[in-house]
This record gives sequence, structure tokens and C-alpha cells, in this order.
Amino acid sequence: EAYETLLLDVMTGDQTLFMRADQVEEAWQLIMPILTAWEKNVSLTFPNYPANSWGPEEAEALIAKRGNYWFTLPLKKND
Repeated sequence: EAYETLLLDVMTGDQTLFMRADQVEEAWQLIMPILTAWEKNVSLTFPNYPANSWGPEEAEALIAKRGNYWFTLPLKKND
């Protein structure tokens, strides 16, 4: 499993799959202006939707244009 490999690498001191602190800081310096711009320029036309929902209605309309649709499977009841 992937996590087992990562945990073993941590325990044996193999840092090849991990970012150094300076790399993490540089990555955040690159990403933060993007996140800040997104927060300042919230698009009212962007189809946002609540977490744990089925998504925006616009997603349904998008795939319906090609004759596709989502369907939900019934949940199995625990006896």
C-alpha cells in the first residue's frame, strides 16, 4: 500500500518522497496570491454548491446536453 511505503520511508529516514521545508514555503508563496485573488473575486455565476451535496444543477444540464445523466444507486439497508 502507498501509505505503508511512506510510513516505512519516514521510519528509515528516506526523505526522497517528501518536500523540504524551503520547498513547502516556496510552494505556499506561489499559491497564496492565487487563493487570495479567488477569495477577492468570487464569481456569482460560478456554480458553487454545498459540501456533501450532489453538486450544482448546472452539472446535470452540462451532461444532459449529450444525452447523459447521473443516477443514484439505492443504499443497502443494514439488517
